[in-house]
Amino acid sequence: MVTITNDDRPRIRSNRPKRMKDSRGYRVFQVVNGAVLLGVVFVTLYPFLNIIAQSFSGESFIRAGEVNLIPQGFNITTYQLVMGDGMFWRNYGNTVLYTVVATAIAMVLTTTYAYVISKRNIRGRGLLIGIAVFTMFFNGGLIPNYVLISSLGLTNSIWAIVLPNAISVFNLLVMKAFFENLPAELEEAAQIDGLSTYGILLRIVLPLSKAVIATMVLFYAVTFWNSWFQAFLYLNQQELFPVTIYLRNLIAGASTASSLGSGSGDLAQVASNIKAVTMVLTVLPILCVYPFIQRYFVSGVMLGSVKG
Repeated sequence: MVTITNDDRPRIRSNRPKRMKDSRGYRVFQVVNGAVLLGVVFVTLYPFLNIIAQSFSGESFIRAGEVNLIPQGFNITTYQLVMGDGMFWRNYGNTVLYTVVATAIAMVLTTTYAYVISKRNIRGRGLLIGIAVFTMFFNGGLIPNYVLISSLGLTNSIWAIVLPNAISVFNLLVMKAFFENLPAELEEAAQIDGLSTYGILLRIVLPLSKAVIATMVLFYAVTFWNSWFQAFLYLNQQELFPVTIYLRNLIAGASTASSLGSGSGDLAQVASNIKAVTMVLTVLPILCVYPFIQRYFVSGVMLGSVKG
């Protein structure tokens, strides 16, 4: 009787690929790359964290330059003064309204315009592109624009804010490049199935363009949210101001009171950290929205900017 030991049995070789050991140079690169990226993150976050700390710090600590990343002499006086004013919330609501309406109008106009000029067989395509590009380098100027808005009767209305900058040529060209990269066979198949031009745009093109649309929405929303000069020119009723004008006037008033030496108590506190508070209140909504569309941001820009 022959006994087969474990050493006599044929060994079954594993088909799993062996993991290659990282070279020393690659490991050094990973460490250096990680350190550099952490440094970039710190440099990017530090100013914002410092602003937040200043917004909750006391007057004397801010003036002495003792506020870094941790609030000193914690107080919420300025927040109470700003957020306790009913006009602040009225103007904040105006900003939300202006941003939503302006972004919606801008997206409709930009998307339709970009879709048209992305078709190479459209007559007058070169002229339409030329008109758009021309406005990137030449414009009527401040006074002609003001005269135009006034003559159209748009002053002291939402339309003076949302219409003059309804189309950004940069965003238009990015969307144009994105639409040009979409497979033409999809639209040809849709035409065979009987879809009209509008049907192709709504049912085929737009569902495939979520990345670039989300990116453009972010671009437009941030632009309109931070805009104040249009309102400064065309609005003279306080109840129509966006929150950026409200906060600008608050900064100007607090700075004037501080420079004249007449500010005491609450006004002195406002003068010392009003800029930090206004930055936090203005940026916070955008920071809350950004994480929901960040995943579309990079892909949207790259797909719209690189020719496939």
